[in-house]
Amino acid sequence: MKVRAQMSMLFHLDKCIGCHTCSVACKNLWTDRDGAEYMWWNNVETRPGTGYPTGWEDQDHYKGGWHRDKKGRLKLVLHSKGGGVAKAFYNPALPELEDYYDPFTFRYGDLFGAPAGKQQPTAIPISKITGKPLEINNGPNWDDDLGGSDIFAANDPSMEGVDDVVRAQMEELERVVFNYLPRICNHCLNPSCLAACPSGAIYKRGEDGVVLVNEDKCRGWRMCVSGCPYKKVYYNWDTGKSEKCILCFPRLETGQAPACAHSCVGRIRYMGVLLYDADKIATNAALPDDQLLDAQLDMILDPHDPRVIAAAKLEGIDDGWLDAAQRSPIYKFVKEWGMAFPLHPEYRTEAMMFYVPPLSPVMSTIENNLVKLDLPDERRDFELLDELEKARLPLEYLANLFTVGNVEPIKRVLRSMLAVRTYKRRQSVDGTIDELTIEMLAEAGLTEDKAEAIYKMTTIPTMDDRFVLPPYHREMAIEELGDPLTAKGEAGFGYRRPPKRGA
Repeated sequence: MKVRAQMSMLFHLDKCIGCHTCSVACKNLWTDRDGAEYMWWNNVETRPGTGYPTGWEDQDHYKGGWHRDKKGRLKLVLHSKGGGVAKAFYNPALPELEDYYDPFTFRYGDLFGAPAGKQQPTAIPISKITGKPLEINNGPNWDDDLGGSDIFAANDPSMEGVDDVVRAQMEELERVVFNYLPRICNHCLNPSCLAACPSGAIYKRGEDGVVLVNEDKCRGWRMCVSGCPYKKVYYNWDTGKSEKCILCFPRLETGQAPACAHSCVGRIRYMGVLLYDADKIATNAALPDDQLLDAQLDMILDPHDPRVIAAAKLEGIDDGWLDAAQRSPIYKFVKEWGMAFPLHPEYRTEAMMFYVPPLSPVMSTIENNLVKLDLPDERRDFELLDELEKARLPLEYLANLFTVGNVEPIKRVLRSMLAVRTYKRRQSVDGTIDELTIEMLAEAGLTEDKAEAIYKMTTIPTMDDRFVLPPYHREMAIEELGDPLTAKGEAGFGYRRPPKRGA
């Protein structure tokens, strides 16, 4: 067992209001410069929809992630070693500029230098790249709040397998049902962008798992752009280098949450440390599709287990990081409560950003159906658990996003969320909890203590609850080990130098 630490983020989709504050905070901090205008290291997509860049989930076209060959071996979808050489100067799997949008500004001289006249002068948009006038017809949130349209929802790759009747209902604008999906780099355990890079410019930090681009080594081959199935690596057209989300590691190293998480209006984001067994990465990533999710979750280790603690210390993980891992809200959601999943596990990158599936689009239709049954309030709440199959947001769709098409884990999580919501409603409205409510919790696999813990972490978390950050000991590490970009060995800022085996 080789224990490693990973800084991870969790997104509670039931709380996201689609305000894009996170995207703007990230944009203002990191990508407000020439060549990076079109980069959105953090973006919020309306779902169902085609996302940003357009249709990024279509790996038949973009060739991102890994696949399992006929012999059960793990291979890049993009190319083999020989294929990489053949595509070095022509890569047909790259997103085109129109899949993002042409970075633009406005010709402000038309306003300031316009002659006097009866018409209000306007500043036309011009391309930042060519300087020529252009017509703006797409952007990072072009389909915002149009999740039910026949343009965007109908072309969502994750709609595959959804019932035709439900699909038709979702495509009618007057029956719009959608939710929001915030996305950043997943800082994967098995990053395909790293494997695809011919220059070896992309690396994963040993101390916290953050995936970064060394721009001194980057030669602008852009294989990383194609290799990332989430399309979260971008090419800077001004510098000729690749760039991506860095998980705001300069903020983390000073005890601050990433800008996107810190600015979140809905308080949907949580940060914490996860411990995992690095020995299982390659084996788990090569498993059949139906085993991928369970294998990845099984790889996350219990930070309270004495054997895990001993193995972690042997690898040089210090007490501060172990304490952060034990208090991590990510571990609670992912392992203790089983309420969160990675995005598209079938890409086999073993993404380490997790999502709690949304309940809100489900609730409105379910409750309307139950009102028509004219049941007593208590019985109506209990029947909620049996109405999930009639949700306007199909469970099959959520399963395609998070659980490799398996509906049962999604159903289990939504039942738990419904049970907690109903339990707290009964507690606040009636002031007592009846036997039917306790039975409802039990049917969802919950106890009263667990329901209270989930409620507190979901609805009234403090900053200390949401962001449990470890001490990086950066200055101490540099003094003892030297700069991590030039020092030899695997020791990093969050680590002591591990003792020799058997010492």
